[in-house]
Amino acid sequence: MGNETKIKLLDLIMCLSDAMDFIDPAVVSHHKQVAYIAYSIGTEMGLSLAQQNELLLAGALHDIGAFSLKERKDILQFEIDNPSRHAEAGYALLKLFEPLSSVASIIRFHHISWDQAKRAEFKKQRVPVASHIVHLADRVAILINKKQEVLGQVSGIRERIKDKSGTMFMPQIVDAFMNSSSKEYLWLDIVSPSIHSILSHKLKGSSFELASEDMIGFSKLFSRIIDFKSPFTATHSSGVAVSAELLARLSGFTESDCRMMRIAGYLHDLGKLAVPVEILNKPAKLKESEFNVIRHHTFYTFRILETIPSLKVINKWASFHHERLNGSGYPFHLKKKNLPIGSQIMAVADVFTAITENRPYRAGMTRGNALSVLDTMANDSALNKEIIAVLKANYNEIDSARMFAQASATREYKGVDKKIREFK
Repeated sequence: MGNETKIKLLDLIMCLSDAMDFIDPAVVSHHKQVAYIAYSIGTEMGLSLAQQNELLLAGALHDIGAFSLKERKDILQFEIDNPSRHAEAGYALLKLFEPLSSVASIIRFHHISWDQAKRAEFKKQRVPVASHIVHLADRVAILINKKQEVLGQVSGIRERIKDKSGTMFMPQIVDAFMNSSSKEYLWLDIVSPSIHSILSHKLKGSSFELASEDMIGFSKLFSRIIDFKSPFTATHSSGVAVSAELLARLSGFTESDCRMMRIAGYLHDLGKLAVPVEILNKPAKLKESEFNVIRHHTFYTFRILETIPSLKVINKWASFHHERLNGSGYPFHLKKKNLPIGSQIMAVADVFTAITENRPYRAGMTRGNALSVLDTMANDSALNKEIIAVLKANYNEIDSARMFAQASATREYKGVDKKIREFK
């Protein structure tokens, strides 16, 4: 991934959407469908190209703050009680990444009805027209029955939306939806298995591409969305990312490769977006069935990231962090000869961070105990002895960097949590 590499922002956002879709078949493609519908309404209303692009991105990310399986299922109801929490969570997370700050503002109010906002403001804050568009698009998407042929549903859905014009929905937006939804192709696009490529074709403008040097910021956003699902894991990826980057540098990696390692660290638990927060938050010993769900996450990380060919190396470094040199890891049971050195570094960084970080239900291990665990795993041919030797020789430097990064992540987590609690 050289400096000249450009990665489409939409492709990265679709990674987030795909990861969340794995949590429940009922929500598969929901974000993509909302993105398509919102974009179509914006086009029909004659909005600018920049506004259309923002609508598409907001639709693709609108439920990013719905952390639990219950929240994801609740928001599939046409009329929702208390939807503001997940919208505020999504806003608080996304506004930390400047390129998506305007999208964050759209998402913040995407469950505020037209009459609830008093046609202009909600709780003394202006509700963007784009938020009302995403709101309507979201409701249209949840009305589609995936088990039935779509064109036979169109009349009923259009009538349901029209009936709420002037109350639940802004009349001008309803009119635009009625005009655009009269065409069969729109509905066939919405339920198409190729909706990702359809959306990619629609998103225009080089400003929606990220150069490789910008990937640090976006991958850090990924890590916040992944980790902030649970107070038990709120700082884990930050610790892994900085530990892996330092181990790579001390092992002779180039600066470019060290940046890639940091990105891989931020993304290594991407698949945990598919793990219900109810399991992540369980302080007691997991049942076998629950642990099996946890074991899904590295597989999901791999399959999701492999959709972006330019992330091939980063994907291997990130996704193989639970593989072991002796083949006892998961999910691919790769052995040392098939594990890139970057993946082996990530595995050490992940174990090191997991056992030394503090969590709400237990304190992190001391240096002696942590090194004892790592040595045992090295002697069992699970982890690379040479990498652990580098960690030992530079323990204080790496551990200090880990603690500093996780302290920063803790402050961010508390800031996001405070904003969510304050929004009632």
